[in-house]
This record gives sequence, structure tokens and C-alpha cells, in this order.
Amino acid sequence: MFAIQVSLFSLICLLLALSVFFSFRARREKEPAKRGLYSARMNICMGLMLVMIAITQLFFFSESSFRRIFGTVLVLLGLFNLFAGIRNHGHFDRLLR
Repeated sequence: MFAIQVSLFSLICLLLALSVFFSFRARREKEPAKRGLYSARMNICMGLMLVMIAITQLFFFSESSFRRIFGTVLVLLGLFNLFAGIRNHGHFDRLLR
């Protein structure tokens, strides 16, 4: 159980670092297609990070109605970011080819 918690925590930290990295890359990029591609990658990483945080909240802490609501909201936000990021990544990837 402890190993799963540590691996989820390290995965959350990795996804957070990637989100920040792609955010900086997107803001500094001059070309609009590459900016959109980096923003899409940031959305994908952020969506996965939110889903991982929700899994942590739902399964590894004491049960309470607030944690369930918070975890459900994070899952929905994470899945929306993931879907939007994948859709936008495909769009901007086709523009760059």
C-alpha cells in the first residue's frame, strides 16, 4: 500500500513538472501551431495529474462526503482536460505536418 502511495506521489510530481515545462514552452513560442501543440501537451499532463490526485483522494484517505465530492470533481476536470488536450494535440499536429 505504501509503495502504491509513493509511486502515485512521484507520478503526480512528474506530471506537475511536465505541466509547468509545457506551459513555459507554450508561452515563449512565437509560432501559433507550436504554441497550440505545447498547450495541448500541458492539458494532457494536467488532466492526468488531476486524475491521479483524485485517485489518491478517493482511495487512500478516510471516507468522507467532502473527499468523495472533491475526488469526483477532480476526475471530471481531469478527464475534460485530457480529452481537450488529445483533441487539440491531433489538430495542431496535423497543422505542423
